[in-house]
Amino acid sequence: MAMTREDAAQLDAGDVLAHYKNEFVIADPDVSYLDGNSLGRLPKRTVEVVNKFLIEEWGTKVVDGWGDWIDEASKSGDLIGRSALGAASGQVLACDTTSVNFYQLCSAAIKARPGRKKIITDSANFPTDRYILQGLAKEHGLELLMIDNESTGVTKHERITPEVLAPYLDESVALVSLQVIQYRSGARSDIRALTDLVRAHGALLVWDASHAVGAIAMDFDKSGVDLAVGCTYKYGNSGPGSPAWLYVSKARQREFQVPIQGWFAQRDQFAMGANFERSEEMRGFQIASPSIFGMRTINSAFEMIEEAGISAIEAKARAGTSMMIDLFDEWLAPLGFALNTPREAGERGGHISLWHEQAQRISVALRRFQRVIPDYRVPNQIRVAISPLATSFVEVFDGFARIRKSVMDKEYLQISNEGNRVT
Repeated sequence: MAMTREDAAQLDAGDVLAHYKNEFVIADPDVSYLDGNSLGRLPKRTVEVVNKFLIEEWGTKVVDGWGDWIDEASKSGDLIGRSALGAASGQVLACDTTSVNFYQLCSAAIKARPGRKKIITDSANFPTDRYILQGLAKEHGLELLMIDNESTGVTKHERITPEVLAPYLDESVALVSLQVIQYRSGARSDIRALTDLVRAHGALLVWDASHAVGAIAMDFDKSGVDLAVGCTYKYGNSGPGSPAWLYVSKARQREFQVPIQGWFAQRDQFAMGANFERSEEMRGFQIASPSIFGMRTINSAFEMIEEAGISAIEAKARAGTSMMIDLFDEWLAPLGFALNTPREAGERGGHISLWHEQAQRISVALRRFQRVIPDYRVPNQIRVAISPLATSFVEVFDGFARIRKSVMDKEYLQISNEGNRVT
């Protein structure tokens, strides 16, 4: 039986997370915002927290405030770890950008496996990760192997499974880097199985969890993860350019030495010594002063995630993406769309990917004419997401109804392919 708007309203009525939508700034309630996988909405409590910091901390304490702020990267990291990563304290730092953290941990992993000459990643990995790995391979004289998960028939929905990865592994591999959630297709990796497989060959696996954190449970500690990075501004709702995070398992922290040796990583930081002596605590992976503004936006958003519970959040992500796929089958498949996301709920994250030969123009038309905000990714893919705390089921239903209407009316024909640099 076809889903109705009333069915979506009933899902909202039974949703234990429904009240969180009121905790976000929503300037136009008629907008269907399906791009939380790219930038999450602004929590109202963040506005209060940042204003309070400006007036009651920076404004009154000035430099004396550093007595309270000095360890914020560790405290906010612990919050991210326990609320979203399944990580015990002392293993996560909130600092820098995902790209800087990725460079730091991949460099450390390569140095920890001297004599090994290969790095493995996949061709559908996020561009920054691929570019950084290309640079590291050149810098260290290593061979970068690219798993072809873009060509038709090689893999399904770009998903990397142990069966796909195994043929590339041998004793010459130093580093493997994969995404927890493929940034385009939304396909989900089996963290434990792939980590165990890479470890069995003596290599190290660095996970990028940017499109997963805040949408699904990952259980890093239980899954035996060694190294991981991710951002906070997608499902983490911490704001554009908010600090990223890095995870190093406690059992491995003494094994790794990052290339950028900043003063926050110094054992006796304020002795200002002549030579670098790395702290053996997690702080040994920090470069410099944390953004206190950024820490506060992280704290307000991830405290909300902790309150809601990552298991409940993942359950809603599964229900929301299942609803999207049902609406795709009913409304969008007949209009020339194809689904580039696994249908099995346990094999995807919080977004799905819709292929259409006019995807780029459709994406622009949806914004311009229908008040629907998805995003576009080459080649010919529209990503739509349910951000479990900020998005209602009715919002998803209305968004898909408008997508159908826009394409049936061929509104995309009014859009040229020239446009905004940001898609």
